[in-house]
Amino acid sequence: MGALAARHRRRSAVAAGGVAVAWALTFTLGVSVYGAVPVAARSSATYAWDRTHQARAGLRDEAAFAKEVENDAFKGVAPDQMLSALKGKDVMFTFIESYGRSAVETPALAALVDPVLDDGTAQLKRAGYGARSGWLTSPTFGGGSWLAHSTFLSGLWINNEQRYRNLVSTDRLTLTRAFRDAGHRTVSVMPGATRAWPEGNFYGYEQVWDSRNLGYNGPKFSWAPMPDQFTLKQFSALEYDKAGREPLMVEMPLVSSHTPWAPIPGYLPDWEVGDGSVYGPMVENGTKPKALWAEPKKVRAEYGKSIQYSLTSVINWIERYGDENLVMVFLGDHQPSPIAAGANASHDVPITIVAKDPRVLDRITDWNWADGLRPRATTPVWPMNAFRDRFFTAFGSPAAAS
Repeated sequence: MGALAARHRRRSAVAAGGVAVAWALTFTLGVSVYGAVPVAARSSATYAWDRTHQARAGLRDEAAFAKEVENDAFKGVAPDQMLSALKGKDVMFTFIESYGRSAVETPALAALVDPVLDDGTAQLKRAGYGARSGWLTSPTFGGGSWLAHSTFLSGLWINNEQRYRNLVSTDRLTLTRAFRDAGHRTVSVMPGATRAWPEGNFYGYEQVWDSRNLGYNGPKFSWAPMPDQFTLKQFSALEYDKAGREPLMVEMPLVSSHTPWAPIPGYLPDWEVGDGSVYGPMVENGTKPKALWAEPKKVRAEYGKSIQYSLTSVINWIERYGDENLVMVFLGDHQPSPIAAGANASHDVPITIVAKDPRVLDRITDWNWADGLRPRATTPVWPMNAFRDRFFTAFGSPAAAS
């Protein structure tokens, strides 16, 4: 698939070059077909040249990206040297849709979100968990979640569709495949997916749970096929609570905080979600997207409430269902659109690691992340593609780290 796409791109570049030359000559010579009207106006020739230059730049980036894929210090490391400090642990990488730095630092949003993070820190501490939080710079903003997921898992900067398609046609070592090779059962829980996902083979998932097989029979919440709390509860039933299972590595994008942020599910303290039918009245009586977006000043607050809901669901799932072997990594994929994030917002997103075993957090002491679920203004910022290698280094054997 990747090779076929590459051949088409090269043919397109050649074709674009030929079109550009033809149009440029036509313009220069003043060739006309209908009286005095030139075939190629100056704007058309400029457009053709621009397209040619874009195609050539794409081919140059494709060649540079191929070298980046091969430049992998961990490619030849033996599986028993990788992730050895997480042997027997259940490691969950949970993306919270549109959970950006603005949610934590913009005053109007921080008033909604920071109390959830600070109260959650105290709540999890009472339950025996520790947490550390930092910042990552996402390759995308306002959308394009798959670009962030692939950047995070592959350790490469994936900021456009060409890079993404080229990536999934390679054998690049992902976090997922490293865990699979180390003996973990690798699972993707994708409530937002509504069709087959062939890229799952590239990442190395043994099981993909999505909107078609998670057992949800309730209503959609605008874009989101199901609420985050239902997704987490079903994951417990389908995978986490099974007796005698292998240790898990899970990637789980949660989607309740996806635009348009209306209606927002209500949190159910008893976790009695059933088959999802309980959510029917919430959709019927909730805010409708058209009504919300007719008053743009209210959109930011509803975005903040959606982040409140998602964080509350994750924090309470950890306390209710987690055990001494859980390592939860939750983070944002990108900032929300400017109407919620603000006009000058960065690409930064929060990331947090939660664990009950103190040895897990001891391994990341030199990261200098903030204590608790909320990163601070002075906490280090890494590009998102740096996480994979730092994680491998922190949790592998000394031989792998070297």
